[in-house]
Amino acid sequence: MNDTRLPRAGLSPDVSVWDPLLRIVHWSFPLLIPALWWTAENDKWALHKRLGLVLLGLLVFRLLWGFAGPQTARFAQFVKGPRAVLAYLRGDKAAGPAIGHSPLGGWSTMVLLAAMLLQASLGLFAGDPFDGTTGPLNPLVGAALADAITEGHETLFWVIAGLVGLHLAAICFYAAKGDDLLSPMIGGSRPPMAGVAGIGPVPWTRGLLACGLAGALALWVAYGAPPLT
Repeated sequence: MNDTRLPRAGLSPDVSVWDPLLRIVHWSFPLLIPALWWTAENDKWALHKRLGLVLLGLLVFRLLWGFAGPQTARFAQFVKGPRAVLAYLRGDKAAGPAIGHSPLGGWSTMVLLAAMLLQASLGLFAGDPFDGTTGPLNPLVGAALADAITEGHETLFWVIAGLVGLHLAAICFYAAKGDDLLSPMIGGSRPPMAGVAGIGPVPWTRGLLACGLAGALALWVAYGAPPLT
């Protein structure tokens, strides 16, 4: 994120950066991921499956919000090409948006979202029916494929843990440079910036619609994805 700070005297209020719905989803992930690990390690499979479906719903919402949400939530705002990423790494702050994810941060966000979505999707098919521990879509695949999916589901968790570690390391790195990425994600805003008005009003109607669609998809999957006709 570009950091053009100005003295606060006589300036407009803080710049809004992240909308409330995005922040709720964001902070749900560090709660759900450890909870999913704990439930799996302690054979709390019923709770594990419920939490997995919650994670799926949140990820689907985040994907929808990436097209329908405010400026900084949209993929088009922060998913940049290789040239923009290289320019940002060379120190060209103009290569990224004034607020929101930097070109490098945008791609790290996409990789983490993709890994979590893959993990949740694998969990839908994982498990062994003879043990009574299966995802809601397990009957749609054979036993051999389900075993391979289960192994992938278990292995991918540690990949996600590594990505989370890199995410936290990046936050600490920028904090050491004086760029606070954490406070805006908590409160939604940052100190005033010259020529930057913020994200503007939150499109609550689209937000409620996205929540409804994501919840309906998670519920449909929970029932085994029955035919809709």
